[in-house]
Amino acid sequence: MSISRKGKPKHLGRGLQSLIGPITISPAEANQLLSNPSAASNFPPDIELRDSLHEISMDSISPNPYQARTAWNEQELEELSASIKANGIIQPILVRPTASGYQLIAGERRLRAAQMASLTSIPALVRTATDEQMLEWSLVENIHRADLNPLERARAYQNYLNSFSLTQSEAAERLGEDRSVIANYLRLLDLPQELKQMLANGRLKMGHARAILALPTDELRRKLANRAMAGRLSVRDVERLVRKYLTGSNQAKTTARSKPAHIMDLERKLSSQLSTKVSIEARKNGQRGKIIIEFYSLDEFDNIAEMIGLACADRV
Repeated sequence: MSISRKGKPKHLGRGLQSLIGPITISPAEANQLLSNPSAASNFPPDIELRDSLHEISMDSISPNPYQARTAWNEQELEELSASIKANGIIQPILVRPTASGYQLIAGERRLRAAQMASLTSIPALVRTATDEQMLEWSLVENIHRADLNPLERARAYQNYLNSFSLTQSEAAERLGEDRSVIANYLRLLDLPQELKQMLANGRLKMGHARAILALPTDELRRKLANRAMAGRLSVRDVERLVRKYLTGSNQAKTTARSKPAHIMDLERKLSSQLSTKVSIEARKNGQRGKIIIEFYSLDEFDNIAEMIGLACADRV
């Protein structure tokens, strides 16, 4: 029975597949294995895989310099560490040899958990790789990790583009992604620093961030982000507010001239204080009028009412 490896994949969209490669067997061989599982013992060994698997010292492994992930869930690491203590390392990490030992390519979560479990050695697949291959493998594997937060993934895409001087279309083709996916993540890097932090720690969702990016200034983006969190607004709520602002701003340009400067100044101050849109409509004589304070959820209504000193025993 023979085991053959296909040619080079057209793209790197499956991460470490680019290192290990897909292994295929013929339908006849598959049927033989299914009908007679003991036949597996007759398969010739994968010599390349066998020779690359080693038990190496934890102290000999240096970290991956291209690791995109910056946030680690300590509870999940502790749970994995407990599993390792009970069952050992089920899946080896991936390293490359260096002059002083080994450098990690993939498996940092397992490595960290093994360190917490006080292991002195760990099973590892050793692969020879150039610096350029190391960089690309690491970036591709990081980009396709499901547990990267949106900002980490955006930075991984940016690093990938910069490191290999790729356009978004070229990167999309090599990664097996739609170009729009890469573009949407890269746009997150245009957010103000405060909003990036909200996105990194999960207080702001990517859908909220994408909608907020349509606003023209960072000040407006900050205000809407804070408002979205305070009122627990959905992505659709935020998108609606952005559309309303963008359409309303054009209308405001045509009506602004009809309002006195001091009225417009009061509107701006009240809007800033209450973090919502406030309109003042004064009658011609200037002695009468009305103030319109907008809200977009009951929680937001309570927040506004509290700011202006109202008791909210009965909500609208």
